Amino acid sequence: MKLFATAPEGTISLLETELTVLGASQLDVRPRGVAFEADLETAYRICLNSRIANRILMPVTRFKASSPEAIYEEIKAIRWEKHLHSSGTLAIDVTANQADVKHSHYAMLKVKDAVVDRFREQFDERPSIDTESPDLRLNLLLQGERAQISVDLSGGSLHRRGYRVDGAGAPLKENLAAAILLHAGWDKIAAAGGSLYDPMCGSGTLLIEAALIAGDIAPGLYREHFGFLGWRRHDKALWEKVLTEAKERRSAGIKNIPHISGSDINPDAIDAAQHNIESVRLDEQISVEVKKLGIYVPPPATANGLLIANPPYGERMGTTEELPALYAALGDMAQNHYKGWDFALFTGNPDLASETGLTDHQPIALKNGPIACKLFHYHILGGEAAKAEGPFANRLRKNLKHLKKWANRESINCYRIYDADLPDYAFAIDLYQGTNEAGEDDRWIHLQEYAPPATIDSRIAQQRLQSAVAQLAIIMELPADQIFYKVRRRQRGQNQYERQAKTETFYKVIEGGCQLWVNFSDYLDTGLFLDHRNTRLWIENNTKGKDFLNLFGYTGSASIHAAVGGAKSTTTVDLSNTYLDWAQRNLELNKLQHGDHRFIHADTARWLQNQIHEGSPKQYDLIFMDPPTFSSSKSTEATFDIQRDHWKLINDAMKLLREDGLLIFSTNFRKFKLDEKITAKFDFREITRQTIPDDFKQKGKIHRCWEVLHHVV
Repeated sequence: MKLFATAPEGTISLLETELTVLGASQLDVRPRGVAFEADLETAYRICLNSRIANRILMPVTRFKASSPEAIYEEIKAIRWEKHLHSSGTLAIDVTANQADVKHSHYAMLKVKDAVVDRFREQFDERPSIDTESPDLRLNLLLQGERAQISVDLSGGSLHRRGYRVDGAGAPLKENLAAAILLHAGWDKIAAAGGSLYDPMCGSGTLLIEAALIAGDIAPGLYREHFGFLGWRRHDKALWEKVLTEAKERRSAGIKNIPHISGSDINPDAIDAAQHNIESVRLDEQISVEVKKLGIYVPPPATANGLLIANPPYGERMGTTEELPALYAALGDMAQNHYKGWDFALFTGNPDLASETGLTDHQPIALKNGPIACKLFHYHILGGEAAKAEGPFANRLRKNLKHLKKWANRESINCYRIYDADLPDYAFAIDLYQGTNEAGEDDRWIHLQEYAPPATIDSRIAQQRLQSAVAQLAIIMELPADQIFYKVRRRQRGQNQYERQAKTETFYKVIEGGCQLWVNFSDYLDTGLFLDHRNTRLWIENNTKGKDFLNLFGYTGSASIHAAVGGAKSTTTVDLSNTYLDWAQRNLELNKLQHGDHRFIHADTARWLQNQIHEGSPKQYDLIFMDPPTFSSSKSTEATFDIQRDHWKLINDAMKLLREDGLLIFSTNFRKFKLDEKITAKFDFREITRQTIPDDFKQKGKIHRCWEVLHHVV
């Protein structure tokens, strides 16, 4: 027979493999499923054993469906008496895809009328309609002007296994759950004796499908009806043979099911799961309990296993505000309690996967009903691998031993602990210590990976990153949700200001006499450039009673230091409203909002020119200027290039500096050279060495810095 198996989006490759194993031949993969050939016994076996297919269709004929009337005539001409008794029952499903016949319900009525009229005319008796368990279920596919009518041997979608007694909110379809497990490699993990745990199991669909896979149990064994049972060509004896074979496999395979467990915070969900598990008679193989996500009781120790979760997406369950913390907790659970396991995360909100602190560069696209979803698959380094004192761990421990003493001696809370010290581990890692949202002392790691060159295999780069994060968590004794990861690439124009996320979560840190807000998730940088710590502390100690100007002010940290140090006034200029708002929040955090402190939203170069043209601009005692290397903005037509434009920028800024004042100019452009036009006019003294903190001295070219005066003193 020529047959066609349909399956959910993203599962066709699994279906192809499954059909091959079950004995199908001449497979032809298509967008909606797989066409194949099989004898009747193999067709029965596929209907009973397929974990992935929705329906098994036997096409009867294809024809041109230009109108409802054309459908009627074509269908009526088919010898339906070969498939159905005149006293039997009938149901019709219609699938339409950009069809010329617009009304699928009307098309269904035409098919029904055609079949019924043929029987009435030939046998003076007609089949009746039964939409639940008909003797014959037909499927009409309408696509453009073409149509295909098929006998549905499955008799309705095979995802309806028959074991689901109760459902908990938004349950997965059974064949989607099976596809998730197979994509995650559960069949191989189970064969090796690995366990499975679902901490958000709902009504237990993933748990049950995992047990069926591990025990080689045909999912159709719990199904009461198949489409071929009332079909006139049904071979009852052959079906009994296939059915007996499956029952024998269940008896043998049930002994091979490893430890499978699940939990959920919702007691109703656990009740539903327990009922469903009992309906498949696997309550001795699967255990479930009511438990909060944060309360962890490990399953029996195994060398490996699969942690699997289908958390809320924010579509049908949960709210968007609650979800980042939930996903972070899952990542924390995986990294701290399931080392050596695989972790499969299925979500309809892929952006939230980053909250786990784990990385998977190639998630699998699937669909849960109309919701586009992705399956993320991680391997959690475990056991000796995670604890191994490799070169990265050794270097990190060595750095910490030196830097902790220095930081404690200098009362420094936020500092760099690793900066691409080893070529194979190209990360910049910063430790931040401060106060969390609950007002408690806390620590965080901000890890930026320098994007690896194209010559490095992405899988190797990913493994190194996962290894580094796992060892960081162990050495720093931090959960995964307090390790923040980003890839740092060459930034141009406004890219440096683009959001990475939208958590709006800020943490309070202390630097010198200042309190400052930092954000680890939403932007490429945290809001505090640690390599300028020395300069900011110098500003705090040398601005008492002075007027301070901060150009390209960013989040205003230099201005806050000046204000805390007793500056008479501060002026902060930046083109970003986001950063100026951040700067004002920093000012309020230090209870300085009532002083003479101005925040100006403007392009710095243009603002300087406007001040000069006013005739008698405000004069400043100290100016700090740390421009970007390159900048372009939608709000200004001109671009800014530090090498090209620095001389004019400095020249204009010096016109706002008092005769005995000081300008501090800094840049992180490594190829930067001062223009002779400006060095001939003012006194420049390079102070780079003094401004680079001890934690950045290994990378001494992190920035360059000069003092600029009107006259040689």
